[in-house]
Amino acid sequence: MPDNLIEAKPVVPFARSCLATAEDHPACRAGLFYPDCGMAGLDHVRQNTQPRWLLVVVVLILIGCHGSALAATNGTARLAKVRVARDGRTFVNEYGKPFVPFGVNYYRPGTGWAPQVWKQFDAEATSKDFVRMKELGVNCVRIFLTYHSFYTDAGVLREEGLAKFDKFLALAENAGIYVHPTGPDHWEGPPNWKPVSSFDEQTLAALEQFWKLFAARYRGRNVIFAYDLKNEPEIGWKVDIIGPQWDAWLERHYGTAEKLAAAWGRTNLVEFSAMPIPPTKNGFKERPLLDFQAFREDLADRWTSRQAAAIRELDPTALVSVGFLQTSVPSRYWGGIEGYTGFRPERQAKFLDFLEIHFYPSERGGYEYRKEEDELANLAYLEGIVREVASAGKPVVLAEFGWYGGEAKPRFDKGVHPAATEEQQARYCQHVIETSAGFVTGWLNWGLYDQPEATDCSEQTGLLTATGKVKAWGRTFQDLSRRFAGRLILPASIGARPPMDWEACLTSTQANKDFRQRYFEAFMADRRATAGPKK
Repeated sequence: MPDNLIEAKPVVPFARSCLATAEDHPACRAGLFYPDCGMAGLDHVRQNTQPRWLLVVVVLILIGCHGSALAATNGTARLAKVRVARDGRTFVNEYGKPFVPFGVNYYRPGTGWAPQVWKQFDAEATSKDFVRMKELGVNCVRIFLTYHSFYTDAGVLREEGLAKFDKFLALAENAGIYVHPTGPDHWEGPPNWKPVSSFDEQTLAALEQFWKLFAARYRGRNVIFAYDLKNEPEIGWKVDIIGPQWDAWLERHYGTAEKLAAAWGRTNLVEFSAMPIPPTKNGFKERPLLDFQAFREDLADRWTSRQAAAIRELDPTALVSVGFLQTSVPSRYWGGIEGYTGFRPERQAKFLDFLEIHFYPSERGGYEYRKEEDELANLAYLEGIVREVASAGKPVVLAEFGWYGGEAKPRFDKGVHPAATEEQQARYCQHVIETSAGFVTGWLNWGLYDQPEATDCSEQTGLLTATGKVKAWGRTFQDLSRRFAGRLILPASIGARPPMDWEACLTSTQANKDFRQRYFEAFMADRRATAGPKK
């Protein structure tokens, strides 16, 4: 068991239900029992000579707590509400029991790519999948909502999609599994308006209305773990509609053209109405690039804050997050500096209840299981990302992770990757969880099944093959679920690591390459120190 896992102390159900949250219980606030709860609480009442009728009330309350706790675990009644724990970095349910989201992103094979989850929704097959997921230790499923099935026209939810989602929730609740819906995306087609952009006011207003309608409909449904506003949003760089907003931002930020010219080192006259968008070329800490990256972050903050506020207006207890692409931490880009998404975790945290980050092993050209050092380079890259996200002071869920492994050579990326065994996949994915634990307090694998139709690594990232056979990774996942269930994950304890210079990494691909190299060296030095001398 990793050092940062603590096994929960066994307690009787009613004592557990009050132990961590007694002071929040209305009966406790009224003085009917004490934070110790359980029989100790009753003894305290007796010692203070409370009337006999009061003892009866206390017993009834505790029995009620006991019944609610059972209902939360037997999969036949309501699930317990999940919330952020008082430590600010983990989750608990309403009875104070630690909750570690441990699950999958859900879609079925044979539904195309991108998967037509709702167009081809099969309730009977989905019900069987929930049984399989429960057996594998899944307690949370992330699923994509789509414009086509739920929201083709602004201000109107589609009843057909809602009926399918209602059924999905009922199946999940019956299995004792939480659902994590992700905001409308294009998997099944776009809405009936254009443009559909993160920085388009029409789209943002329509999304606010979507979340108000959706949150109002599902208010009080504890089976919904949290809302993810969107999968991997990013603020584009060269888009026609962004120019006027860039001009307005510069004017707000600088106030006068003279101040802008001075900051940018311009000797000629500048005008706010005609400032070009900087080219996507490296320019180490150059002011125009830093300004444009800050402008993108402002657009991202506006996008997130307005949607989160819309949800909380109708459901104040709902948890809200966003599924960040891993280039939201600028330690590595797949191309140039435009690869930064604009969704800076430190800034986004104030609008969200917890943070989500996605990770796939792209260091050294993508992990191909050839050398141990290649895996370690990717694990160091992962640690640097989740460490940076966790520094924002909110719980972190690794809401997408995984890599390929199976019987056949994969076809994605034009078939350039060598075959990998199921055991290699399982070992790598286990190392991802163990490396990120403590920075991360929840994990959702990318896919329950392998997806033969996929054009990316989803082809072989599942816990199950496309035909439903349990893979080596499925068995390892099941073991890991047992290890994490009912345990509090303590903060990670690691050696010294280099700090990230955000301004450098936002403006120079060489800067983030240098940072990753320094981080890898520190990661390896820590690993050698922990291993100790060879015997």
